[in-house]
Amino acid sequence: MPDPSAVFGREASSRPSRASLRTAVVWDVLKDALDRRVEATGKDSLDVLDTGGGSGNFAVPVARLGHRVTVVDPSPNALFALERRAAEAGVADLVTGVQGDIRGLFDVVGREEYDTVLCHGVLEYVDDPAEGVRNAAAALRPAGSLSLLAAGVGGAVLARALAGHFTEARHALDDPAGRWGAGDPVPRRFTAEQLTELADGAGLRVGSVHGVRVFADLVPGVLVDTEPGAAEALLKLEAAAAELSSFHAIATQLHVLGEKRA
Repeated sequence: MPDPSAVFGREASSRPSRASLRTAVVWDVLKDALDRRVEATGKDSLDVLDTGGGSGNFAVPVARLGHRVTVVDPSPNALFALERRAAEAGVADLVTGVQGDIRGLFDVVGREEYDTVLCHGVLEYVDDPAEGVRNAAAALRPAGSLSLLAAGVGGAVLARALAGHFTEARHALDDPAGRWGAGDPVPRRFTAEQLTELADGAGLRVGSVHGVRVFADLVPGVLVDTEPGAAEALLKLEAAAAELSSFHAIATQLHVLGEKRA
């Protein structure tokens, strides 16, 4: 299989991009889960569902590994961009875009038809996150994996405080939805405990929890872009901190990988 860095459009020896700094942790966990599923099933190509997958930030790299990916997204514009990106990557035959959302997921896809389901950046925007996770889990075959990525409360609190918006930081800390005010574009944020409870309640066995973008959103871009070796060092730091529960509380995003119980 291709090297993950090449899959995301850069050579392993090149300096990591800002985008890769934000996705590397999730991608490494996801690719490992896909590889383990391939080994467990004996299949060369898996069936993968990406709910809210938009223009294919993860769907296209997954397809480049040889897997069949169905992307469900409510935006026609995003699905058009997905089609174009898949064609440019040479995986148009492996990527299918379907208009829909996670609430009405089974209006457009079947139950228990997928080896892996991605639910990235979705739970923040749905009315009932528990229903969303249950639907994602119901689309999995037994022992299939769910990759769950959502905004973290602690990251928002820290970001607002470091920007000097202390009242907003306190508001996000106290607000049940983790919002810093009426102008907050994100309707809901989560703690690691809340996400793992949602996964457990949907019949999933949680395998790992990672903090995502622990430092990447806080480090000045000029430092990463101009200081020799800074991007590579930051990428390694992100990977090392991601697994430590002490850093989950300040991560911009939280990633949970769960496996459907038999």
